[in-house]
Amino acid sequence: MATEDEFTKEVCLETDMQDGEMREVEMNEQKVLLVKINGSFSAVGSKCTHYGAPLIKGALIGHRVRCPWHGACFNVKTGDIEDYPGLDSLPCFKVKVENGKVLVTANKLALENSKRVKTMTPRDPHCSSTVLILGGGPAGLVCAETLRQEGYLGKIILATKEDNLPYDRTKLSKAMNMKTESILLRPGDFFAAHDIEVWTDKEAVAVNTSKKMVKFKDGSVQQYDQLLIATGSRPNKLKCSGADLENVLLRTPDDANKIHELSSKKNVLILGSSFIGMEVAAYLSDKAASVCVVGSSKVPFQAVLGSDIGSTVMKMLEEHGVKFYMENTIKELKGQNGKVKEAILKSGTVLPVDVVLTGIGVAPESAFLSGSGIHLDSKGFIIVDKHMQTNIQGVFAAGDVASFPLPLMNSKRVSIGHWQLALAQGRSAALNMLKRKEVFNSVPFFWTSLLGKSIRYAGYGEGFTEIIMKGNPKEMKFLAFYIREENVVAVSSMNFDPAVARIAEILASGKQISKAEAQSSEEDKWLKHF
Repeated sequence: MATEDEFTKEVCLETDMQDGEMREVEMNEQKVLLVKINGSFSAVGSKCTHYGAPLIKGALIGHRVRCPWHGACFNVKTGDIEDYPGLDSLPCFKVKVENGKVLVTANKLALENSKRVKTMTPRDPHCSSTVLILGGGPAGLVCAETLRQEGYLGKIILATKEDNLPYDRTKLSKAMNMKTESILLRPGDFFAAHDIEVWTDKEAVAVNTSKKMVKFKDGSVQQYDQLLIATGSRPNKLKCSGADLENVLLRTPDDANKIHELSSKKNVLILGSSFIGMEVAAYLSDKAASVCVVGSSKVPFQAVLGSDIGSTVMKMLEEHGVKFYMENTIKELKGQNGKVKEAILKSGTVLPVDVVLTGIGVAPESAFLSGSGIHLDSKGFIIVDKHMQTNIQGVFAAGDVASFPLPLMNSKRVSIGHWQLALAQGRSAALNMLKRKEVFNSVPFFWTSLLGKSIRYAGYGEGFTEIIMKGNPKEMKFLAFYIREENVVAVSSMNFDPAVARIAEILASGKQISKAEAQSSEEDKWLKHF
């Protein structure tokens, strides 16, 4: 029987829906996602808890639905989040069938909130165990939350060298005038409510694994029982004559705000044609006096997305006034009174410049681990196993700083700086701290947004030898399959939802998509067949 805060509504007949079908039904002027699997009905919130995408447009495979926009996955029986991005689960509603009628019982507050924070266990003051997390990004945050959700009773300390609480860094290059408070992943009182200590302006400078102790820049030390290193990466600095002139690195909300303010009606030079560089170019295209991009490849995104898609992106930005100087590098910066005034390219081109934004790659933030005994690879990434654990028992790493085995690539060791992967690895590390023997397994999924157009990407396409293209990038609608050794290893799209979400689910299941299937003119049929 429904409680005072609940109400029940007949939403359809049992025979109205087929197995494997999703349908939006209205409850008190709110939409609920009704799903039928193997003759059984379930009902959950209809919007992804990440950015609110309608899940009805996503991919349903088995008992989970994957968001069409950014790939978050939810169990349609429980509403629990099973892959990222996003932090919260979906509200879950009671469903029963009576006399052939499907009845949904919903809590009014749950309907209005559209998100559900999983129940967290409070700290037991008598438990002396401590988990120390270094890094306030997505991996560290999810690790802390997962520990509480899974019943960890000890102390949790999240230490970050930044002066902000964990925030959504993916938004910085897309909307650069946002206030920090508007992009916080959790409000300050959330951490207090769930007994998670957050230390800001707290940079780790050394780790002593034999004594299980971390030393910080301010001279303080902290003991730990288990440690997560999720310090992320740092932007590479410019190396050329004049590099000491004032230029900008995009890393924090303050950096983004600074770029927004400095660039108004000014000449902006962006070094690097990466995803962040292109997002900044798009954002500044109607704000700066000029925007110039210098890149080493022939077109943006060439190594990841291919030449055709890169050319389309380049033309789209050029139509909004962005100028490109590709297959080029910066030779020298000249300035006055410490401020840059002119850029000289390797080609000899001279550009008037007021603001320089460097987006020339990143390096793992791991130098402080020198002498710790923690194994790093030749590039400085922390080597972890399939449980996200380093060579030191009880010491884990996750996010941009980690080199990890990727199941999708037969456990080839990779380093991938994706927001979604960092979240998933934080969860995996937490579960393994709790001895759950959780094997990390997530399909890389990322996205970029440029001038109102979104590109989605799933998989790991490094070393692809061929691209099979459906649609036409020039028409802003395409589905691209990246082929290596006769199989699809990655996919990207624009205006082709939910294809990337569905293919990500196929890859996550361990199934392979052959080149022949990708070439088929009936991809809709085989996509649905899986």
